[in-house]
Amino acid sequence: MDLAPSIEHFLEELRTQRRASPHTIAAYRRDLERLAELAAGRAPASLNANDIRGFIARLHGTGRSAATLARTLSAWRTYFTWLAEHRGLERNPTAGIRAPRRDKRLPKALTADQAVRLAAHEGEGGWIAARDHALVELLYSSGLRLAELLSLDWRHFAAEPRAERSRSWIDLESSEATVLGKGGKTRSVPIGGPAREALVRWLGARTSVKGCDARALFVSARGSRLTARSVQSRLARRARELGLGVHVHPHVLRHSFASHLLQSSGDLRAVQELLGHANISTTQVYTRLDWQHLAKAYDAAHPRAKRKT
Repeated sequence: MDLAPSIEHFLEELRTQRRASPHTIAAYRRDLERLAELAAGRAPASLNANDIRGFIARLHGTGRSAATLARTLSAWRTYFTWLAEHRGLERNPTAGIRAPRRDKRLPKALTADQAVRLAAHEGEGGWIAARDHALVELLYSSGLRLAELLSLDWRHFAAEPRAERSRSWIDLESSEATVLGKGGKTRSVPIGGPAREALVRWLGARTSVKGCDARALFVSARGSRLTARSVQSRLARRARELGLGVHVHPHVLRHSFASHLLQSSGDLRAVQELLGHANISTTQVYTRLDWQHLAKAYDAAHPRAKRKT
C-alpha cells in the first residue's frame, strides 16, 4: 500500500462522504503531502511511532509553530485511523503521540467603539463602498466565519437541473442568515438592524454590476463571487483609513462579536450556538477575554488594586 493513492482516496471520502469544506480538504492535503515527503516512499504499514516523532522533530526544526505541528499531527492521526478502518492497517503509528504544547493565546478583539466605527463607516466609491459596508456590518452583526460569509447566496435558491439548492443564504424579511458551518452543520444567526439596512442598500446597488453571479451575495468587480483575499485586503485598508491603529482581519470581527455579546449577556451557551462551536470549551476562551477586560478596569480604577510606589 503506497501513501499517495491512499491519500487521494482519503481526501475524496472527506469531500463526498463527510462533506468537508474545500479549505479543510486543502489543509489536509498539505499536511498529508508533507507526510508522504518525509516518509520518502515508505508504505504506511512500515511506519512506527519513532518515525512519526522524528518527522515532527524535523518539522519543528524548520521553525514551525506548536499550533501548526499540532494540526499536522491531528491530520496524520485522522488519516491513519481511516487506513485502519478501510484499508486494514494493523498499527496506527500516531497512537499515543502527543502534540507539542501550545501557548494559550487569547483571541484579539476590537473595543466596542472600534468595532462600531469600522462597521458603520460607509465610505465613498459607489457600489463597491455599499458592498464593503454591508459585508463588514454582517461580519460584526452575526459573527460569521469568512468562508461562511463568502458562501452566502442573496436569497434561498431551490435545486435546479444544473445547480444545487442553496446551502447558505440570507433572508432579510426575517432578518436571518442560514449558514453551512464547520463539520457540515447548518445554523441560523440573526442579522442586526444596521446590517439589514446596509444589505438592502447593497442589493439595490448589486444589480448594476455587469456579469453578476446569479446567486452570490457578495461579488467582485468582475461579477464573480468575492474571494477571501479580497475581503481581507479591503478590511485591512478600511481599518487603516479609519486610523484604528490595529491590524483587522475578518476573524477579528468574529472575536469582537463573541466578546461583546458575552460581556453584555453573560450567556455562554447562546454565544456557543451563534458561533457554531461544537464544544463549549472552544467558546470559553471568551470568558478569559472578558475577565482580562474586567481585570484591567479594576487595576486602573480601584485604589487598592496595586501597591503604590
